[in-house]
Amino acid sequence: MSLFRKKNIADLLRGGEGNGLKKTLGATDLVLLGIGCIIGTGIFVLTGVAAAKYAGPGIMLSFVLSGLACAFVALAYSELASMVPAAGGAYTFAYVTMGELVAFAVGWALVCEYTIGSATVAAGWSGYMVGLLKSAGIMLPTMWTTVPAEGGIVNIPAVLITGFLTYLLILGTRESVALNRALVFIKLGCIGFFLFVAAPHVNPLNWQPFLPFGWSGAVTGAAIVFFAYVGFDSVATAAEECNNPNRDIPIGIVGSLAICTVLYIAVAAVLTGVVPYSMLNNSEPVAYALRSIGMNFGSALVALGAISGITTALLVFLYAQTRVFLAMARDGMIPQNLVKIHPKYGTPHIITLIVGGGVSVLTGLLPIGVIAELCNMGTMFAFILVSLGVGVLRKTQPDTHRPFRCPAVGVIVPLAVLLCGYLIANLSKETFVFFIIWLAIGMGVYFSYSRHHSTLGKVQYDE
Repeated sequence: MSLFRKKNIADLLRGGEGNGLKKTLGATDLVLLGIGCIIGTGIFVLTGVAAAKYAGPGIMLSFVLSGLACAFVALAYSELASMVPAAGGAYTFAYVTMGELVAFAVGWALVCEYTIGSATVAAGWSGYMVGLLKSAGIMLPTMWTTVPAEGGIVNIPAVLITGFLTYLLILGTRESVALNRALVFIKLGCIGFFLFVAAPHVNPLNWQPFLPFGWSGAVTGAAIVFFAYVGFDSVATAAEECNNPNRDIPIGIVGSLAICTVLYIAVAAVLTGVVPYSMLNNSEPVAYALRSIGMNFGSALVALGAISGITTALLVFLYAQTRVFLAMARDGMIPQNLVKIHPKYGTPHIITLIVGGGVSVLTGLLPIGVIAELCNMGTMFAFILVSLGVGVLRKTQPDTHRPFRCPAVGVIVPLAVLLCGYLIANLSKETFVFFIIWLAIGMGVYFSYSRHHSTLGKVQYDE
């Protein structure tokens, strides 16, 4: 059996028949879904830390560099998502373009991205909520808010928020999207307020020197803040639940990325203009900047925006992971009996419970921060393969209908690959080691189980 057997687009579109998902999402829902996942702790915390330690005021260039890499990838994603409006995102695209083994590797990398991302985000939510309750005079026992490695027993708040959002995802995509929409508007309002009140206090002298750590500092900063962009690809996993995926998916991917990039650069510019970059290495740089100009209620504002942002990011991470698993289960990469659609809610409830349970264990008991960079690595690995897949499909299936065509594909695809590769090269050696181990485990799963249970393999064998 070939390791690189491919699915054709017609097979993928028929894959959901009998266990398909309800079509409930429009273009606006997808843009807000992307914003919900992209804007989380990155804009409230990561901006200040990366500026103080790596890039200085050049953090603006770091966001431009990361955003540019994501923009090229987004155009590639948009072409494939419009052609293959099925659940699974990058995993599904790889199955069409480069075959089963590569598809499994991409799917395994997405498990790394979404699962570790979810656990990291849930831990961040717990930290903000505990801090907010503390400021209100409510002290939670440390043993129930930290993991064993940090002297606690279990991180209960992280487990509870994961459980609540898992339950919401089981109830239905429309209900989850309604919560996402409300929280996105809250966090966008907080960001807008910060820009409005802080911009008049910008001192251009704080931007000098612009690159105190040199160009290499800006590039390292870009590799770090890349985590702030993780999530726009999750829009592609919602293709099967779109009313008009050929039109709406490209709008959702490109639209959410464009909005978030502008906001990131604006916040970075105002933050480093109001406060000297060296003073931003703290857990609440935005609140610190507001206090420096006399806005002492900054902490409450940032806490509200951050909690809203982290909640939506966790919601979309969990959602995307369930859709990737759904696609893999349909293809026999993982047990097919997991493909159960709830008769009332129209959601993959068994897979959702498994994902929610797994994330709860990770975030409740393990020190996730140690391997959080794996999320970046898994994401960029998938981005590179998806971008290459666009070029491959242009060669192998040039006449296939493309509702959205990536412009200047001969330029965009190589730039996407090169920029993502450049950012990967700036990650730590430990991250490379962890990721190689993760891929090795995945290959063990594929050769011991998935290859022999592949739906496509059985079809080709029967023929």
